[in-house]
Amino acid sequence: MESRGDSSVLQGVRVLEIGGELGAWCGKLIADMGATVIKIEPPEGDPTRAYEPFYEDQPDPNKSLYFWHYNTSKRSVTLDLLSDRGRDLFLNMVESADVIIDSLPAGCLSSLSLGYEQIKTLSPAIVMAQITPFGQEGPFRDYASADLTALAFGGPVWNCGYDDHSIPPIRGGGNQGYHTVCHYAAIGIMTALVYRQFTGVGQHIDVNMHAALNVTTEGATYNWLVAGDTVQRQTGRHASVTPTAPSQILCRDGRYLNVGFPARTEEQWFHLLAWLDEEGLVESLGEYLDPPNWAAMRAGDPNAREQQRRVAEAMQALAMKTDSYDLFSRAQGLGFQWGIIYSPEDVLNDPHFQARGFPTDVEHPELDASFVYPGAPYKLPASPWAIQGRAPLLGEHNEQVYLEELGIEAGEYESLKSRGVI
Repeated sequence: MESRGDSSVLQGVRVLEIGGELGAWCGKLIADMGATVIKIEPPEGDPTRAYEPFYEDQPDPNKSLYFWHYNTSKRSVTLDLLSDRGRDLFLNMVESADVIIDSLPAGCLSSLSLGYEQIKTLSPAIVMAQITPFGQEGPFRDYASADLTALAFGGPVWNCGYDDHSIPPIRGGGNQGYHTVCHYAAIGIMTALVYRQFTGVGQHIDVNMHAALNVTTEGATYNWLVAGDTVQRQTGRHASVTPTAPSQILCRDGRYLNVGFPARTEEQWFHLLAWLDEEGLVESLGEYLDPPNWAAMRAGDPNAREQQRRVAEAMQALAMKTDSYDLFSRAQGLGFQWGIIYSPEDVLNDPHFQARGFPTDVEHPELDASFVYPGAPYKLPASPWAIQGRAPLLGEHNEQVYLEELGIEAGEYESLKSRGVI
């Protein structure tokens, strides 16, 4: 695991993270870019510490693979915010903080006299990002939502599924709803920190998962707003007002490729014809040998749709004669925008990902082992990204924060532990 070094872009930025799974990805993004992120957990631990699967299938608050993934580079302290002393200690931490990430239910911190209006009187330069399903105000403010229901209610699920509409829509896996809102929150935090550099003034960032998902529905929302048209879901391709040809082809080795319409330019079209001719398949196109008419396709012209259908059949026949990686490599060599549908292990073993250093080894000294984690999709040589360390053990940094940084006396520290405040 590479060292963070002293030039990480958020070096010296101190962040307090409160809440659960909704905001965890935001904290990880900020921490991996060099910020000191202190995850404030209830004394019993963040609920996601109980999420399966566990390392070696042993349920343990420090062995949840889910928690590992979402909490790299962070510190952990335990604190009961419902207690008077717990709230005092939180305010002590705020005095040295630059950012607060709050993903508790809307209004929760305000009900404890720890909301932004109260916090900014103590620290006017604080940047506070509150991440909730529907925002801090509005008629749905107190509605409950999880990743699954947010993706449905926000719009993306309408676009996802199959040509056969007797099959219900589907939700993409991988906590896409949480990731989307956390990316917007991280962008907002970075923007607010830049603003603060010039003004010295902090900001409150009210991040709404419902809205974040609605603006990531590709063309669905805008098709409706501009033209009053409703897109329909399709198998393995963009939702569209007008049905398009299938874009997934099954290869000889059992893997699928996504090809879209395989030739997007006139040059690519003639490359494709030559390839099909080489394989004895060009005759299946019949008289449809002219370059595709994109305007006619968008308008649903019968001849254009017949050409799409024949090309799709020819591509499937080509794929069944070829292994997926060979087909992908040759297509890319001709400039075609094709991609293999990879499994997670395929991605991590891909030579391109390996060459760019995407798989990242992270040490777990308490287990005397290291494990491969996904890396970052960006390289910033002057301010490098790096996982600073594995996810923290529960309360691992209590002594460092409370005794060393806040200066609590050892006797009080032991008392706080015995009373369940920390």
